[in-house]
Amino acid sequence: MKLAPAANSVPSDRSAGVPPAVAGPSRPRGPLWATVIATFFGIGRLRPGPGTWGSAATVLLWAALANALSPALRIPTAIGLSVFVTLIGIPAATLVARASATKDPQFVVIDEVAGQLIALIAVPLAWKTFLVGFILFRVFDILKPPPLSQLERLPEGTGIVLDDVAAGIYAFAVMQLLLYSGLLK
Repeated sequence: MKLAPAANSVPSDRSAGVPPAVAGPSRPRGPLWATVIATFFGIGRLRPGPGTWGSAATVLLWAALANALSPALRIPTAIGLSVFVTLIGIPAATLVARASATKDPQFVVIDEVAGQLIALIAVPLAWKTFLVGFILFRVFDILKPPPLSQLERLPEGTGIVLDDVAAGIYAFAVMQLLLYSGLLK
């Protein structure tokens, strides 16, 4: 004999009582911590160009943090954050890519955060240098000159993150040349 559900019972599915045909398919996700990190707190869900949004958010957050730091702490903090974001970004990107069954999901932007931070190491705190650092990183990230394109072939999160780390290193090198030559101040 089947018992009728209680009047105050809650449906067991996560669509809040909405039939599956109306609720739509749910997005596959990795563990919550990995999704939060990989999407950089959801910024990777912004459209269009989630990578550009991730880079822009990184520039703005770094500008705010760097202005609050003493000048002696800026370079070590930028380096430390770059290393930390890279090290936590690789496993997070791996788990989210696996869950989404996509090699390099566009909504994973922690790689842009790592690369953009690298591009801003030792950059004077000025809107021009932040803008040039942003543009340089985005150009190298999008064009992927050799060997950046080969780094994408590395497995899972390693390939997702390290090609952007290399794009950040390229942007860092060009930025330092521009600063050293006096073309940018």
